[in-house]
Amino acid sequence: MGDAEASKRRAKARSRLVQALYQHAVTGQSAGDIERQFLAAGLGDIDTAYFRELIYRVTEQAPELDERLSQLLDRPLDRLDPVERAILRLGAYELAERPEVPYRVIIDEAVGLARRFGAEQSHRYINGVLDRLLESVPMRAAERQAKRGS
Repeated sequence: MGDAEASKRRAKARSRLVQALYQHAVTGQSAGDIERQFLAAGLGDIDTAYFRELIYRVTEQAPELDERLSQLLDRPLDRLDPVERAILRLGAYELAERPEVPYRVIIDEAVGLARRFGAEQSHRYINGVLDRLLESVPMRAAERQAKRGS
């Protein structure tokens, strides 16, 4: 499978992850229960391994992710729409824990997910928060600086 096809499959996994993280936020179901429901319903042509890994990692690390995000928000995290919260958690996790994925890809995907699933202007909010988060993730700040220098 080529890089373009792998990227498409990962993008589809992110879309499913937002739905799964939303379900987790709204229902309180465990990551395992949600994973089983999504697998039973069929995930389609996605990066299933990425979906499976991140549904567990993002839900496990939600308190730490929320703490980091809360410092960048203009309102309490629990006042955010659950869709926006799911997208921000996913983006924050990827920025901190998936160095193989360029930060621009992570932010672009998050903005696209906000356009698709979020409120009318949520994509701007998501973009701004994740952009500010970059500065607090050392490897991403260095990556951004390197991009600016080239």
